[in-house]
Parts: sequence; structure tokens; C-alpha cells
Amino acid sequence: MTTPLSAITPEILDCIRHALAEDIGPGDVTTNAIVPPNAEMKGRIIAKQAGIIAGLDVAQAVYEMVDPRVRFTPHVKEGARVENRALLASVEGPARALLTGERTALNFLGRMSGIATLTGMYTQAVAGTHAVILDTRKTVPGLRSLDKLAVKRGGGQNHRHALYDMVLIKDNHIDFAGSITRAVQMARAAASGLQIEVETRTLADVSEALELGVEWIMLDNMSNDTMREAVKMVNGRAKLEASGNVALGNVRAVAETGVDCISVGALTHSVIVFDVSFKYEGK
Repeated sequence: MTTPLSAITPEILDCIRHALAEDIGPGDVTTNAIVPPNAEMKGRIIAKQAGIIAGLDVAQAVYEMVDPRVRFTPHVKEGARVENRALLASVEGPARALLTGERTALNFLGRMSGIATLTGMYTQAVAGTHAVILDTRKTVPGLRSLDKLAVKRGGGQNHRHALYDMVLIKDNHIDFAGSITRAVQMARAAASGLQIEVETRTLADVSEALELGVEWIMLDNMSNDTMREAVKMVNGRAKLEASGNVALGNVRAVAETGVDCISVGALTHSVIVFDVSFKYEGK
């Protein structure tokens, strides 16, 4: 496998640097006290549950940033579904580097695989419908690129990355501007060229947004019956995003209303970390 240090985005590499600095600080006192400088070792990264794997390349980048002599061999592909006890990767090289980088590598791999696994559950729940699963900006501060990458590897799609790449006019913007129409007019004047999405709370709001020709309409906390009416009203003239109170138990019913997308904040704000471990294999 080609080293990921030249392939992973600079933003993700910065995340790795910050994480290593946070964990290592002036030095790994335990490892440095016990392990001789020139010692070598081998280890395995094992899944301790079933799910979808994401972040092996990030884990490799962690180890190689600690010491470029580390040899990291993945045994599954990104986005692969694995069973409990599956061998995910083999790692060998300087023993100090393997032990010092262990926790940071597993933290990234566990969080990203947890996000991918949960995303896979949502995408499976809506399989066969028109709807796709979207993420949100409800990510860990500083880790958004990693969180959103994990969503993609779990089968979901990324919505806007941040505040700068799309206009999303929400309820507080509308209330401040005085109306959907006024808010859209102001946004178009200031952010020419960007797609516009408007949050709507009623069918009257949907009608107003539709007449303004916006590209996206968010259906916020609407009942399934109301969303079905919105789908008929819009008739493909804008993308419809269902948002609010979506869970695994009701996402299928939401998808069956005919909406194009369903945004799920839980993918990144309520993820359960995937359980992985590093096992010593020998010197």
C-alpha cells in the first residue's frame, strides 16, 4: 500500500499532528523507560466487533508520522464490512514507535469505523428507496474532515462541509430577515454562485421557497404526511432534504415519503466508537 502521508489531505494530517502532540508531549515516559531504542516488534490490529471499517489509512499515517520506518499492512479494504475478531492490519518496525503511536492510531480508527458502521445501518435501512443519507456539521470540532470521510466510507454522502461552501438559510436567519423571500434576496446578492438551501417549517414556506427558485429545500421536523405533500408540490424542481428527529426506527418511513435526502446528525454527534485493539505478536 502506498504511504498515505502524500495522499491524505493537509487538514487530516494537521489533525494527526495535533493528536500526537497532545498524547506524546515531551515524550512517552513509560515506553522509553521499558523499551530499548533499537528494539523491533510486530503487532496486529484486531476488530473486537462486527461493522464497517474506516480509517486504516489514517492509522497508518499516525504510525508513519511517529517513525517512517514503521511498516503497516492493511488486511481489509476501506469501507469493508468485517466480523468480530477480524484481522484489520499488521504493523511492524521500531517497538517504541508502535507502542507510542498505538492509542492515537486506534482512536482515529475506532471513531471513524464507528461512524462508518452507524452510517451503514442507516443506508441499509433506506435501501431500495429514492433517498440518500447525508451528514451534518454536528461534528467534533477540529475533526470534521475525518468525520465526513468516515460517513462516505460507510455509504453516506456529505452535505456542505462548512459555512463557506453553500448558503443554508435556517429559521433564525429567516426570523432576522423578516421573511424567506427577503433572506434569499440578501443571500443571492452577497453569495453569488453558491447553491441556496432554505429551511421550511410549513407547506406555505415550501411554496415560497420554490417560487424563489432555490436549489434545496429543507423540510424541518415535518410529519410524514406533510413531507409527502411537499414532494408532490415540488415535483423535482428542487432537492428535498428531510431533517429533524430522524432515527433508525423511523428513517425508512421518512425515505418512503419520496424525499431526496435525509440528514442525520447522529452519524457524527452520537457515534459509538468501534472497538479495535492492538495485540503484541513478537519481536
